[in-house]
Amino acid sequence: MNTLALLTVALLFGGTVLYSFGFAAALFTTLPPEQAGATLRRVFPHFYLFVVVTSAVGAALLWTGNPMSAYLLAGIAITTLPTRQVLMPAINAATDAGNKPRFKMLHGLSVVVTLAHIVVAAVVLARFV
Repeated sequence: MNTLALLTVALLFGGTVLYSFGFAAALFTTLPPEQAGATLRRVFPHFYLFVVVTSAVGAALLWTGNPMSAYLLAGIAITTLPTRQVLMPAINAATDAGNKPRFKMLHGLSVVVTLAHIVVAAVVLARFV
């Protein structure tokens, strides 16, 4: 069970880092901005679902053996839900309305949330050592 939990948390950490710093950046360097933005808009709900599922599975796997790590992962899952269901649509609405200051503020908040998730996943990974 511990090995499966480790692999799940590693998947969460690696997937989040790759998506945030690799995939999204690659889209904007290889596609026109309009196409990159439209692609990200379609992919982000799946990314957030990935984060919810992997963090929840990791929490469930660690629940009895490492409750503190389980709470940390559950926190990632719980905070991703409003990010996916409330913040992401607000970012899209600001983009559609051409409200750049609101977009920048909301996008900045989503970046902070994602960076916090990466840090927390790294902390959980470090607790396996």
